[in-house]
Parts: sequence; structure tokens; C-alpha cells
Amino acid sequence: MFSCIGRAAADRPSCFCPARARVGLDYFGVQQQVSQFTTAVVYDRGGTGYSDSLALPRTAATVATELRELLRAQNVTAPYVLAAHSLGGCYAHRFAQLYPQDVAGLVCLDVLHRDWDEFMPPAASLAAIEQMGPDPEQLRKMRPALREIHAELLADYPEHIRQPLIDAKVSDEWMRVGIAERATLTDLASELRAGPSIPDVPVVALTVVGSDPTQQALTSPEMNDAKTRMDAALVSGVSHGEQRILSDTLHHRLCFDRPDAVVQAIRDVVNRVAPL
Repeated sequence: MFSCIGRAAADRPSCFCPARARVGLDYFGVQQQVSQFTTAVVYDRGGTGYSDSLALPRTAATVATELRELLRAQNVTAPYVLAAHSLGGCYAHRFAQLYPQDVAGLVCLDVLHRDWDEFMPPAASLAAIEQMGPDPEQLRKMRPALREIHAELLADYPEHIRQPLIDAKVSDEWMRVGIAERATLTDLASELRAGPSIPDVPVVALTVVGSDPTQQALTSPEMNDAKTRMDAALVSGVSHGEQRILSDTLHHRLCFDRPDAVVQAIRDVVNRVAPL
């Protein structure tokens, strides 16, 4: 999932967000708030969410190129502030590699990073993550529990958005997509490492370090320390970078528990780069 900000009428840059378990409409609440101060666009990359069904996996360059073409077709003018979550961080990075002139700033929402393996313990390497997770049959058995989880997270959303989104999230098709995207993380990181670092634009990174007893492997002190060091290195590579650590939420709950932090990060980057 991407959520993007192109240029608004008042000469403010436009915004937008990528994710793995999340889709564009998960950021509906964030988008509604961001739209109060700039043009705000939510987007599902091809093959995921509500976009057209396409064979997966797809290269990051393909995703980035399609996104740029879509924004231009919709007359959302560059430059953009890219607000990326999770796996979307890799696609935002690739967009910035290919089209640096179109990127005004980045908001990194607990993102996956091309140098992930340099910071993480071996048990959490990209190759190990590719092997994690249930198979489709296990997911089907988990469907009632997953439905309850999504219903709780989306409890405050308008019903015409909430119920269809819950149904889609527990569908065989969307679960298949999630498994397919997980399968090529090492290839994605290799693609990014072959290109440059992010351009020297304002960056705010939100690092989520909440603890969850049911996900100890993913929220352990060792993992959270590694994520903190990884994002610190990310923001240190630009002239105007800032890391904000959040201990009161989890990776998959960020946009629901702390929409205020997400919106504020986007607002701060937009304000720094506008007027361009």
C-alpha cells in the first residue's frame, strides 16, 4: 500500500503510503486528516488490494514506474512526499532511486529496509522471513480469528468501507497475495542495493518498538534494538532526518493506534519542503 501526497493548489507538495498487510483504505483515517492541509492520495500497487489482479511477484522498478504513470495520468503533479509503511518502504526507495527529481520528502512508517540483514539477528533475516507464516490452508482455518482482528482495528471506519474491507482481507485472493509478496524479499533488497541511497530530502522515520507477548520473536528487545539502529542509520544519511520512536503500538497497528503520529510526521515533512 502506498499513500501519496502530490502538489496541492496552495503550492504544497502532495502525499502517499506502501504496505504489506495493510492496503490503501487502512489509511483512510490518516488520508482524511492529511487532506486538510495538502493533496492526499491512497494507492494499492498492481496485484494487491483493490488494484487490478496481476501476477506476483513484480520488480520494484515496475511498481515505481506504474505509480509515476498513474500520478501523472491523474494530474497529481510532482514533487511528492512518499509516506511508506512496511514493505512499501522498499517501493518508495525504488521510486526515489528512479525519479529523485519527483521526490520532495519521505515519511518512513516502520519500513522494511534494503540493509535489513545488516542489522537484524539471523533468525529475522529476509530469507528467514520468506519462510515464515502460515500456508493458505492454515490461513483459512484462522479466518474467524482474522476477521475479529480486522473488525476491531476498523471499528471506527464508516460501515460502507469497513465491512467490504474486512471481507476482502479474509478472502482467499488477498491472503494469497500476502503470501506471494513475502516470497521474494531478498530479491527486492538486492534490486535496491544495486541502486543509490535515498536522495538528500527531508525524512522522518517512525520506529515502532511496542511489545506483544503473542509475537515475541518480532517484538523482542533484540528486534526492537535492531530496528532502532536501522532507522537511525537511515535518517543520518540525509541533511534533515529525524527518528521518532513509538513504544505504544505495534507494526501492524500503527495507522490505527497512532494516526496522530503518522499525520504529524507527514505534516512536518510537508511543511519543511513547501513552498518548493
